[in-house]
Order: sequence, then C-alpha cells, then structure tokens
Amino acid sequence: MDPLNEHELCCNLQNGDEKAFEKLFRFYYRPLCVFASRILQDEDEAEELVQDFFVKFWEKRTQIQIETSLKSYLFRSTKNLCLNRLKHEQIKIQHAKKVVADSEEKDFDDQFIEVDLQKDIENSIAELPEKRREIFRLSREEGLKYREIAERLNISVKTVEAQMGLAIKTLRERLKKYNFLLFFILSYRKK
Repeated sequence: MDPLNEHELCCNLQNGDEKAFEKLFRFYYRPLCVFASRILQDEDEAEELVQDFFVKFWEKRTQIQIETSLKSYLFRSTKNLCLNRLKHEQIKIQHAKKVVADSEEKDFDDQFIEVDLQKDIENSIAELPEKRREIFRLSREEGLKYREIAERLNISVKTVEAQMGLAIKTLRERLKKYNFLLFFILSYRKK
C-alpha cells in the first residue's frame, strides 16, 4: 500500500468503513501472523494474537492516532503485544517454579494433616447419633441458625442447643489430636 492509500484507508477506517477494514485485514493479516510467529515461536498463538489485535483495532479505530505509516503502526503494535505475551508467560513460569520450590521445602506432613483432618471429621460426624448428626449438619453444612433448625425439625431451640453442644463435645474428644485447628472449626456457632 502506498502512503496515499494508507492515509485514505485510515480516514475511512475512523469513519467506520467496514470495507476499508476488510481490505486492511486481508492485506496485513498473513504478514503480521508470520512476524508474530517468529517472535512467539508458535503459529497458533501468533494467529490468535493477530486476530485479537485486529478486533481491538476495529473497536478503538476512532481513538487511534497513527503518527508513522500504517504499516509501521501495525507491526510495532504486533511486536509489543508479542513481547507482552512473552513477559506474561515468563512471569507464569517463574511463579510455577517458585510454587514447586516452596512445596519441595515444605514438609508434606502439613498438607496431609489437612486431608486427614477432613477425613477424621467426616468419620466422627458420621458416628454421631442420627438426630444429633442431622442437627450438626444443618448447622454447619447448610448454615442454618438454631431457630431455623428447630422449626425445620419441629423441636425446641433448647433441644437444638443441647444437641449441638453434645455434638461439639464428642467431636472435640474424638479429634483431640487436631486440637488447635478444631478450636476454630468447632467453636464457630450460628445461633
């Protein structure tokens, strides 16, 4: 495209001329994809990036100020997008390496304690008497208040309070090896 056609094309684009955009797309799409592919070393990713660029270019066509040639603007924009994508990928890789390094330094026992705790809690709840287990689950799993549980089960609020107290006491005894963690889990009451 010669500079005169580029200037006319830019004016038409800013006025929303879809045929001008189609002409621009057809002329530059493939060269921009090849250019981006050399930077990214991935043809599919390059095509996706260039397609996204053209969509954004069309959406912001009235705000874009091209001070050099249209060709220079398109290639410079594509290069910047590629570099930003590479930086983002590098950050993701560094984060993944850090997570792996951190997990290698940590004692895996800490992670197993959480899994074991959850399993032991479920087993201990399952061993509660049926009505007590039902009241406990309504409170902790469904988040119902004692009054709501009483209404649903057609029992008094005092009964709910008593059954919850017994459930918590039983669970504390059965799960005393996790004492510190259970303080926070079992002490949270909804009344």
